Amino acid sequence: MSRSDDSLVLAIETSCDETAVAIARGNGEIIASEISSQIAIHQPYGGVVPELASRNHNLQLRPLIEHTLRGAGIEMHQLAAIAATAGPGLASSLLIGNTTAKALALALDKPFYAINHLEGHLLSPFIGNHDDGNDAIPANLALVVSGGHTLIVNIRNADDYEVLGSTRDDAAGEAFDKVGKMIGLPYPGGPEIDRRAREGNPKAFDLPRSMIDSGDFQFSFSGLKTSVYYLLQKLPQPLDDAIINDLCASFQEAVVEILVAKTMAAAASTGASLVTVSGGVSCNSRLREVMTAACEKNGLQLRIAAPAYTTDNAAMIAWAAAIKHGQGADPTLLDSDIDPNLKLN
Repeated sequence: MSRSDDSLVLAIETSCDETAVAIARGNGEIIASEISSQIAIHQPYGGVVPELASRNHNLQLRPLIEHTLRGAGIEMHQLAAIAATAGPGLASSLLIGNTTAKALALALDKPFYAINHLEGHLLSPFIGNHDDGNDAIPANLALVVSGGHTLIVNIRNADDYEVLGSTRDDAAGEAFDKVGKMIGLPYPGGPEIDRRAREGNPKAFDLPRSMIDSGDFQFSFSGLKTSVYYLLQKLPQPLDDAIINDLCASFQEAVVEILVAKTMAAAASTGASLVTVSGGVSCNSRLREVMTAACEKNGLQLRIAAPAYTTDNAAMIAWAAAIKHGQGADPTLLDSDIDPNLKLN
């Protein structure tokens, strides 16, 4: 390919601790998606250290952009637009990717699109299942569940979202990681709990299902996390493998039951026929199993984001930007600011 392609979008994602670059076409095809993970860097601290995250974004971003373009066989001048995550996330991390993308857009004289990280998650279940434009995003009831976010959204169409409920405290993924740390599991705790829970008894410990009968679509996971903390004070130390497995299974079952119950209630309330699930916790094997069974029981279609697009990645940002660019949306001004607390409209 030597001529400019008016649908090629390069996107950068640096909202937290993953440096990611991707290229998408307007029809939603992901041509390239690369991620430089920082898990090993933050693992000794049991969580993300913002200063380390931003410093490593600075080190990794330029070579990752060059690697992504080279691997895709695309030159800079062939790009039609540049995009980056504008929020929510860590301010020091967001600034690295957002500023770099703006500089590229200015140097190439291409439009720039600031993308909401949450919108990227919302649209991610449709990557690879699309035609073009609005037709790519049918109406659906969406559950976004990740390390930083847990919310239920009524999606009428691309760029037409209604947030029905969110967490009042910890996100589900955050609760997974914090409980994993309490138990002594390596960071990140979510995947470890999922793995250990497969060998455990989900009924071994009676843990609360916070707000499951609240009559709304709000979540709360801090009480569940606190219940695990106090339970640990009563258990013989050090914990043996059987107890750890049972504790993981019991905690995981409580979270999954809450997520699925709230999602099914919201789908019934909105009359949705399609349910989508995205975000890092959507990789949880028990959540996938229970959500699939619940949708089948209630006659609902289910679409879960592919594992490659569940954690922080630039493919979902490129896809969201490609839709906007293809629809002729106004580009974002280059003097726009990031917003660490950015919400969905």
